[in-house]
Amino acid sequence: MTDCRQPLTFARGPALKNRMMLAPLTNLQSHADGTLSDDEIHWLTMRAKGGFGLVMTAAAHVQRQGQGFPGQLGIWSDDHLPRLTELATRLRENGAVSSVQLHHAGMRSPRDVIGEAPQGPFEDAETGTRALSTAEVEQLRDDFIAAAVRAEKAGFDGVEIHGAHGYVLAQFLDAENNRREDRYGGSFENRKRLLLEVIDGVRAATRADFQVGLRLSPERFNIDFAEAKALAQEVMEGGKLDYLDMSLWDCFKAPVGEAEGAAPLISHFTALPRGNTRLGVAGKIMDAAKVQACLDAGADFVLIGRGAILHHDFAARCVADDGFASVKNPVSEAHLRAEGLGEAFVSYMKTWPGFVGEPVEA
Repeated sequence: MTDCRQPLTFARGPALKNRMMLAPLTNLQSHADGTLSDDEIHWLTMRAKGGFGLVMTAAAHVQRQGQGFPGQLGIWSDDHLPRLTELATRLRENGAVSSVQLHHAGMRSPRDVIGEAPQGPFEDAETGTRALSTAEVEQLRDDFIAAAVRAEKAGFDGVEIHGAHGYVLAQFLDAENNRREDRYGGSFENRKRLLLEVIDGVRAATRADFQVGLRLSPERFNIDFAEAKALAQEVMEGGKLDYLDMSLWDCFKAPVGEAEGAAPLISHFTALPRGNTRLGVAGKIMDAAKVQACLDAGADFVLIGRGAILHHDFAARCVADDGFASVKNPVSEAHLRAEGLGEAFVSYMKTWPGFVGEPVEA
């Protein structure tokens, strides 16, 4: 039986010392120009010290105009390299494999943040989005690839391509609205083309042992569930990825539209052939028992989000204690500061209903 303490090898790059990754977590702590702040480096380094096998950055936008929120990490300029290099060094020194998540918000880029109309695969009146030209789509692809090369240059072990949660690559997958008439829209074959070209390009442009992962989400944002499963199987069997990160929101719920008691969401993906690609899952994993349940269900590793905000050493605690469970919300601001969150991050967590407040009595 697999447990969280066991190392995990990949087709390329270093092995993880255990089966737990830090999920890529929005934290609003970067400077306005996209460079890493001391607070963000501190937050991530604490998670490396806290025993996570892999520590991943928050979503890092690959084009200036792809920014999704204030305080977002950037990787679209060589100006970002010095502090990225510092972070990669810190994570390595503290025993973690490192990764940058590559991101572009597309039509979810706020106009007041980027200073122009957002850009995406199709026009959208509600957000004021304008449709990218074919040449601009090709430039977007190339900028994802350039960002991966930048991460490699900074000393990271790999990157994760963000194809989930309704951001730009997922917007191209939109089965309802992406009716582009070029090779990037219409049929499923065309709608997945950009994502596959990014994977191919990153693999070709980086060294042989550079780790490449992909995040997908199978529901919401007009993603067709059957297409999501087909795409997951295709990229796992394709051999270009080292891991697929399925962001499920709740690993053990039934898929949308299916009755309660139907096969849990996680099982739809752990049942797929995966070749040599490792499969990870994220979604309401808040204690050691749920980590083990995901591994028992067939996942190779888990990604920890909220639990890692609440405990910088969530991974080390799970390794040490099969009965470990995260503290219950709400927690105090002082608790979050002690766990390495800077003021911008604490303020952001206060916008999450029920997360911050007076602690619950035991």
